[in-house]
Amino acid sequence: MSRHVQIEISQKVRQRIAIGAGVVLVILGWAWWDGGEEPLHPMEQTVNLAEAGQ
Repeated sequence: MSRHVQIEISQKVRQRIAIGAGVVLVILGWAWWDGGEEPLHPMEQTVNLAEAGQ
């Protein structure tokens, strides 16, 4: 009987892992589709470099 309970727990864990993996794949797919081509805002700031960097 306890062996059957262990199998049920294992199935629940596998289901949670599968759901988590699916969520990660959806997020990665959306990020790939989006491509990050446009920044949130243009970066138009001047930066003063230290003397060693010039």
